[in-house]
Amino acid sequence: MSRLDRPRRPDAPILDPLVVGLMLLAVTLGSPALAQVSARDTGARGDGATDDTRAIQQAIDLAANKGHAVIFPPGTYLCGHLELPSGITLRLEPGAVLKGARKRSAYPPREELPFPNDADHETACFKPSLLFAENAERVSIEGPGTILMDFEKRGGPKPVALRRCRDVRIRDLTILNAPNYAISLLGCEEVDISGVTILNAFADGIDPDACRNVRISNCRVESVDDAIVPKSSFSLGEARPAENIVVTGCILSTVCNGFKLGTESRGGFRNITVSNCVITGFKDRRPAISGISLETVDGGMLQGINISNVSMVNARAPIFIRLGNRGRDMAEPVPGVLKDVVISGVTARNASLAASITGIPGHPARDITLRDLYFEFSGANPFQPWEAVPEKEDAYPEALMFGGLPAYALYCRHVEGLTLENITVRWREGFWRLTTDVYRDISWPEEGALPSHAQPADPGTACHFESVAGLVCRNLRISPAPPASEPVTRCVNVRSARFDVAPLPPASPMPFMAVSGADCADILLRGIPESVTNPFWIADPVVPAGAVRTSP
Repeated sequence: MSRLDRPRRPDAPILDPLVVGLMLLAVTLGSPALAQVSARDTGARGDGATDDTRAIQQAIDLAANKGHAVIFPPGTYLCGHLELPSGITLRLEPGAVLKGARKRSAYPPREELPFPNDADHETACFKPSLLFAENAERVSIEGPGTILMDFEKRGGPKPVALRRCRDVRIRDLTILNAPNYAISLLGCEEVDISGVTILNAFADGIDPDACRNVRISNCRVESVDDAIVPKSSFSLGEARPAENIVVTGCILSTVCNGFKLGTESRGGFRNITVSNCVITGFKDRRPAISGISLETVDGGMLQGINISNVSMVNARAPIFIRLGNRGRDMAEPVPGVLKDVVISGVTARNASLAASITGIPGHPARDITLRDLYFEFSGANPFQPWEAVPEKEDAYPEALMFGGLPAYALYCRHVEGLTLENITVRWREGFWRLTTDVYRDISWPEEGALPSHAQPADPGTACHFESVAGLVCRNLRISPAPPASEPVTRCVNVRSARFDVAPLPPASPMPFMAVSGADCADILLRGIPESVTNPFWIADPVVPAGAVRTSP
């Protein structure tokens, strides 16, 4: 007797074949199958011409009341503003396109906040959006379909705008032509953004503002403005930090900054990690302003930032770290705190603007570690004398803010507790400094080619340290840029510094270090190669006697 022919026990339940199928599906997927409502069930046409807004909103409301998902079969669904309640899942199937209407009347006007707020309208306003939720929980937006915004320039609705939401999932989705922040989050918690592709965005890519417990993984972002940029604005009416944020496995292409904290920084930033990412210029044609920018200029604390294993190409400044005193949403601007930052395993090629770490007088950036970095410069920023760099305490923060810098690789001012370990800097032969008139908008030349707009120039020193205390440099490998008419390193009012220097290929006729300033003290150079006959040069008569020492 086969197993199928055996008689059923009297107490055995009779299972409907459909129930059995659903149970098997649940086992296969690892969780119970979510019941579905098709957008077409409520009258959506999906023909790309009919306004499907009302039909889709009806499907959303119906599904939310029953704990179901709204499914978008293949088709193009033209619609305007949609509001997402708690417990909703939107799932765009392959070939499904949710197309945002171009007409402004399809979206609510900008809302007026009931409190003063210095942030711009793109940061503060959320209702002019395609998909909007507020005070909602368990909101999921899933692909593999596409959100297509029918816009050709910046200025318009946000594709996804979620305010004060909790337990948010955005996965395997493609967003095209966003005229505003593509994924904009304000005051949200427990957010998981995974496998999202954002292409041809005219503004920022992903902006978690004053959010906590956020995971962004395996995303591809291509944006004219910043790619991934946590903010901490005052747009909730309180100074709330952006904290507990993880970014990993992402490819970021931009004209501005690949990963940035700021510029809105009233609430500050805490406990943020970035790892295993690639950063490039926009569509491999226009360079990014910077690869990594960490900024707090509105009184907030930036603390506990760890960035590792990042490869970048065509980012002008590989790293930009800035503590300033702009003071947005403050009755009286007071500088915040920037400390406990570790950046390691960064490779940058085709850089042309010095990485920089800058505080302001009386408020240094503290406890910064740069480790295992490889920077390859294909040019240098327009040179200006080292005495002339302005402080710009209240200026908008970006890597271009100081103009030309007195170093082509690394510029540090107003820093306490700076550690540099295993840093290699290379200057590519055959390239020259970029002239000022093309500084903001260049097309990178082919390998080994000399740009037609270039002019021969001495890029100056490689590293400049000014008003820095507690400096440790270990295994610093620097190739002086030709014609090597400047020292490799310049120290101005530097105290308590230790340089363990690796051999410098090739031998430079200039001293390794120039020293200036009456506040210099306790500078020790160790391991200077024999080919460097004059390891340091006292460039200023006010430097105290014995401020610089050497040892084997």
